[in-house]
Amino acid sequence: MILLNPKNYNRQHTDPKTREVMLRTINFFESKGLKKIKEDDQAMTWYDDFLNFIKKEQTFATLLTPSGYGDADSRWDMWRIEEYNEILGFYGISYWYAWQVSILGLGPIWMGTNEEVKHKAAKLLKEGNIFAFGLSEKEHGADLYASDMKLHPQKDGTYLANGSKYYIGNGNVAPMLSTFGRFADTGDYVFFVVNSQHPSYKHSRICTSGCRQGYVAEYTLTDYPITEADIISRGQLAWDSSLNTVNVGKYELGWCSVGICTHALYEAINHASHRNLYGQYVTDFPHVKKMFTEAYTRLVAMKLFALRAADYMKSASDEDRRYLLYNPVVKMKVTSQGEKVIQLLHDIVAAKGFEQDTYFEMAIRDIGMLPKLEGTTHVNMALIIKFITNYFLNTVDYPDIPRRNDPSNDAYLFKQRAGGLGKVTFPNYGKVYADFNIPNVNLFREQLELFKEMLLTAPPTKEQSGNVDYMLAVGELFTLIVYAQLILENVNIYRIDHDIVNEIFSFIVRDYSQYALVVYSNYENTKPQEAILTKMLRKPILDQGKFDRVWTDFVYALKDTYVMNK
Repeated sequence: MILLNPKNYNRQHTDPKTREVMLRTINFFESKGLKKIKEDDQAMTWYDDFLNFIKKEQTFATLLTPSGYGDADSRWDMWRIEEYNEILGFYGISYWYAWQVSILGLGPIWMGTNEEVKHKAAKLLKEGNIFAFGLSEKEHGADLYASDMKLHPQKDGTYLANGSKYYIGNGNVAPMLSTFGRFADTGDYVFFVVNSQHPSYKHSRICTSGCRQGYVAEYTLTDYPITEADIISRGQLAWDSSLNTVNVGKYELGWCSVGICTHALYEAINHASHRNLYGQYVTDFPHVKKMFTEAYTRLVAMKLFALRAADYMKSASDEDRRYLLYNPVVKMKVTSQGEKVIQLLHDIVAAKGFEQDTYFEMAIRDIGMLPKLEGTTHVNMALIIKFITNYFLNTVDYPDIPRRNDPSNDAYLFKQRAGGLGKVTFPNYGKVYADFNIPNVNLFREQLELFKEMLLTAPPTKEQSGNVDYMLAVGELFTLIVYAQLILENVNIYRIDHDIVNEIFSFIVRDYSQYALVVYSNYENTKPQEAILTKMLRKPILDQGKFDRVWTDFVYALKDTYVMNK
């Protein structure tokens, strides 16, 4: 079973400590119960109970302390980090937010050169603390070049920090906030740490519609004293740390979306299968079966892609940086697919989804936050399209990457290089298709080959290449090709039934046709481009027998398999 079911937890781990961490976290939330989670959410209650839990169980200390800085079981392991994202998202975005922001806050620390700060961070993790990441600013957003946070040098060799940061999670309690700025005299970039309890640190809460229990802050430093002991990186390393931390942090958003959608799917199928209208159950209606099956297959695809992306992160090196493409696809594509899943499910449960005692009410509200955090979908798409040429035209061979659930410390992520995206290479994407003879997979292969044909014979003109809007639309076509590849890579690893794969590629073929139509109808294209784009418009191969089997054996079979404790 590919989807998380807390009542039948079956994730494969190679070490008992990881399984223990996940099961105890599940037990914490199931013991708390849905009713209390909803009450706390509606009252915007700060989650002291959760913070007390992670302190007692040493959860964050185990999962977010790299090897060598904590206990023997502590390591930075993206395999288990992504699963913890999924579990927290499954129970509520506010809990996930405290975790994800801590990941961001710790990134520059582990990437920096200040060993004293690293050991202090490890100690604070053991004490149950959460962390924060001071990057964006109210007037400049994530435009790092325009940062107004400055360190002013003093005669005694110290500095005074002045400036503010905006939209900073955990900004009310974090004993360490990794803060990005510049030296006032030289303009060089710098990362330094501050304490939210210092008298020169002032913060206020920013009200957000989602993540109600979390604390999103604007904080201001006024002549905050900084010494060399507080500085974690300078110059190029500070700049790289900002980008590389976001590389790691943006990946977490896709997994939160997977968790939210999984819980919502259980709640929706339970409701619909027990609701009788006009003499039949809601799940007997053909259009409901279709929407449920599409929601299920889109969710399975989300998880397969995100799982495979973790394998590439754990296998990353200076020689293999393919994760730099797959990470923004997790951020952009998986989260936007999550919105689609919730929309499909909401069309089924309708008004029930707004009821305050349901998990679904939170899912509707929170799912849209994820594509907008850590850079919008457009920002990540602009990054993705930088890889198009090398993906298709400059392929090189790589050793096969297996499932990376081995208990290893992903140290490379703290010394990854920034930039140089034009030098990232990929193997021949066609190799993965050789293992499959599935109708809609074969059909999509024809569509993607047309994209390559257009790239070779009718590439974007100079004017089109300079039109960001046009290139973002073309980027949707490329992103779906990458999305399909990693899904297929994981089909055999996770033994996904080929009828499910056929249904996954049914919506992929439809989506691809829709994106091609957008490029064709919304923009000026050359005649050769138009001819190829029209060939891309294809109808998936419909097989009622395969559809019925997926519905019966995999989707409807979820009925009553998970109900959260009240």
